[in-house]
Amino acid sequence: MSTQVDKAQSLARLHAAPEILRVVNVWDAVSTKTIAALPETRAIATAGHSIAASYGYRDGEIPLDVALDMLGRIVEAAGDLPVSADLDAGHGNPGETIRRAIGKGVVGANVEDRLQPLADSVAAVEAIIAAGAAEGVPFVLNARTDAIVRGGDRPLQESIADAIERGRAYLGAGADLVFVPGILDADTTRALVEGIGERKVSVIGLPGALSAAEYEALGVARISYGPMTQRVALTALQDVAADLYRDGVIPSSTRSLN
Repeated sequence: MSTQVDKAQSLARLHAAPEILRVVNVWDAVSTKTIAALPETRAIATAGHSIAASYGYRDGEIPLDVALDMLGRIVEAAGDLPVSADLDAGHGNPGETIRRAIGKGVVGANVEDRLQPLADSVAAVEAIIAAGAAEGVPFVLNARTDAIVRGGDRPLQESIADAIERGRAYLGAGADLVFVPGILDADTTRALVEGIGERKVSVIGLPGALSAAEYEALGVARISYGPMTQRVALTALQDVAADLYRDGVIPSSTRSLN
């Protein structure tokens, strides 16, 4: 059985490896077991949007206690696989939130800056890393900057420059990676990797984005899929329900996964 420190070190190695780390986001125990059963799975990452939706909350509005309860269930379902959690903006107290998440077995997290003043965002990163150290866990922070997705009408080059400035500052404060969500084309990705660092950038695989292999060739460390995996599952559910209403039958290819 891997210890929590073992899991944190494993996650850090996966981020540093030449191969891009592909994490297929989960939102509850059964989705975790389904993904963990695949031999290709090296780590588990949660989608905060999806967990919130499963409880009937809007993204970012789920109470911390509710989110932490589900994280504990996901960690248990993941077994020896390291779990990286989406913890929104830190629920008002990033250091304490991370301390409590570590108590549930989590070894890494995404925490977003929501374009707060840079000094405040750096202080949040420092609090997260300090919380991990205090708990004896080399916590793996995938520090998210919203410089592009919240860039508004400003020119893309300004948003890229902002992401690079913030990313460097977060790495300097102890983060392992910098998560820059958005539909990133090759030129934007190349600029981010050159500015932030090889194998230091994390991206999201959205419709219209590059493939994992293409991002890997550009030096990206990690790709996740956020709420898209739950949306795929719910699309399949709605489609089969519509077929059943048309007097269809459950497909014979359906597998027992729980």
